[in-house]
Amino acid sequence: MQKASSMKLKKFGVAGIILTLLIVSSYTLYKEANQRETLLRLLIQQLNDRHYQPQTLDDEFSEDLYDGYIKRLDFRKRYFTQADLASLETYRKDLDDQTRNKTFTFFDKATNLYLDRIKDAEAYVEDILSTPFDFSKKESYQADPDKISFAKDEAELKESWRKMLKYQTLARYATLQKKQEDKEEAEQLSPEEMEKKAREKVLKSYQDRFHTMGKYNLKDYRNTYINSLVSLYDPHTSYFPPRDKADFDIQFAGELEGIGARLVDREGFVTVTEIVPGSPSYRQGELEVGDAIIKVGQGEEEAVDIEDMRVDEAVLLIRGKKGTEVRLTVRKKDGNEMVIPIVRDIVKLEETYAKSAILQEEGTKDKIGYIYLPQFYKNFAKRNGRSCSKDVKAELEKLKAEQVTGVILDLRTNGGGSLQDVVEMVGHFIEKGPVVQVKSRNGKPYILTDKDPSVYYDGSLVILVNTFSASASEIMAAAIQDYGRGIIIGSNNTYGKGTVQQFQDLDEFNIDRSESLGAIKLTIQKFYRINGDATQLKGVTPDIILPDSYSYMDLEEKDQEHALDWDAIQPVNYQVWTPDYDLEQIIANSKARVKGNETFKLLNESAKSYKSQQDNQKYPLQLDSYMSFRDKKSEEAKKYEDMQKVHEDLSVVALDLDLERIKDNEVKMDQWQNWMKELQKDAHIYEALQVIQDMNKSSYTNTHKDPLRKK
Repeated sequence: MQKASSMKLKKFGVAGIILTLLIVSSYTLYKEANQRETLLRLLIQQLNDRHYQPQTLDDEFSEDLYDGYIKRLDFRKRYFTQADLASLETYRKDLDDQTRNKTFTFFDKATNLYLDRIKDAEAYVEDILSTPFDFSKKESYQADPDKISFAKDEAELKESWRKMLKYQTLARYATLQKKQEDKEEAEQLSPEEMEKKAREKVLKSYQDRFHTMGKYNLKDYRNTYINSLVSLYDPHTSYFPPRDKADFDIQFAGELEGIGARLVDREGFVTVTEIVPGSPSYRQGELEVGDAIIKVGQGEEEAVDIEDMRVDEAVLLIRGKKGTEVRLTVRKKDGNEMVIPIVRDIVKLEETYAKSAILQEEGTKDKIGYIYLPQFYKNFAKRNGRSCSKDVKAELEKLKAEQVTGVILDLRTNGGGSLQDVVEMVGHFIEKGPVVQVKSRNGKPYILTDKDPSVYYDGSLVILVNTFSASASEIMAAAIQDYGRGIIIGSNNTYGKGTVQQFQDLDEFNIDRSESLGAIKLTIQKFYRINGDATQLKGVTPDIILPDSYSYMDLEEKDQEHALDWDAIQPVNYQVWTPDYDLEQIIANSKARVKGNETFKLLNESAKSYKSQQDNQKYPLQLDSYMSFRDKKSEEAKKYEDMQKVHEDLSVVALDLDLERIKDNEVKMDQWQNWMKELQKDAHIYEALQVIQDMNKSSYTNTHKDPLRKK
């Protein structure tokens, strides 16, 4: 009897545990469902109320969301088959209704199907990499996802995996062979042993990748889905889950120890969009905007493959304690891969500040001032804190004391910053007047104006820009161009970001505070030039266009999906500054010089080569063909490696006040000397100097011949 009673208790205990687990599981699912409905409701509310250009929830919106989420899940078309997509197609025009009703039927089905396909892919990899590859067979691998379709069925999908894994194994095999030929490896391996070692490295890389992907939960995928939705409004509108928002705040405050590069997911790659001035990446010098990071290694440890990895997960690998080394394997714009070692550190603020030098060409009396401004910085925490407008004014003061006959202000790769400082900085070069128009969704634009009638510097002025000059840099260049106050020199056009974003904490509107919902960064305003044109999308077209390495690359705002359109509003009254140089003649002179300049010729060739390689990602899978292909790419890279030669007739001199400040600091002296050597090699700076000399030959004056007018 006692035994039977004991059995009943045991059965009841097991049943009780199962019941408890079911209750907990049901509650968890209920809580998640409730939270995601609340999140979607608050996001749509904020987007409708505050975004500059709200979207209409219709069939077009639905199709864009459908395509966007599928693309984020499987950009390289490695997991879904056409049959899978056919099973989801019924939802293509239903997502506007699901968004309105705060339902996630498509999300649930697509995500669960994707998770199943990841398991399938894991099995493919294990199977394919268990057998040696035949590198004598002539076949090829197409790496550009835009040039392939989703596999028809499982057999075709597995074949695409085979080719990709063969390519990755071949690349590692070729590297091992090269090291062995160069005697960098003590161990001498046979071809069979090298193939096996390369295959094992690829297998380990994918095992790590699938392990990482296995840690993603439904909430992670939900966040991806939400970002697919909000990005339909414009590329700068994003949802930040609580952890991501905390990371952003740390980065914005400049307190994060890492490498100092801003990263985004661009077409399935963790891509560099900004190098923070003064950061370890900036100081190391090899990491560039547009680089795709494909592996991350900790010091001498084996690198982890991060293709297909979420950006936040990649950041956790890249970030680390000050003084430790991270090794990034990146794919450069020419298609070549290189390993970049970076020692983690905090941003050195002094390297983000404006600095100047004096340029002088041999045989001339003209001393030209050069000011480098990496960003429009401002210390908002202190009432009279440091700002770029004050610092540039101080640099101008030093240059005026040296009696310079012209000034070059370098805004290349300056991503923007303080709007207030742009207005004040333009004011250094003009009499009082409007600088920029800012327009919200509703209502008239308001005009930001320089109210100081004094002109701090009235001499010859050139502004240098490039493709990555954005936001505040574009406002500065546009104002100087509209006033006719100086000449803008640069690549085809600036970046074209003419929008303003603002963070909104979603928890402010959330009744249930048991768990944070994060924040949304959304676009609330647009910038317009004083001539009425938006800087959005088109950016600023320089007066003088010079070739550079990015001339043909698709890296601008106009190349981003769902970017807001260009438009124009009413111009404002402003007084054009009328110098007595002939701009058309100066442009003609510059064109003649550039046409005969070997450096600019090579820069243009390299830009075309990089674009060609970006557009052609078909790789041979036969060993000899692959080696020839790789050697050709390597030779091309070497050809363009040292395009910028030192201009022996150009002297670059630090100002006495700067030398006095750093004369006892050997490290800073070395940094300054290296910086000045780089200026000597910069073809764009050298051409800017020639332009200023042409301006000065016309006996530049600051007369105001044009009346107050609308342009």
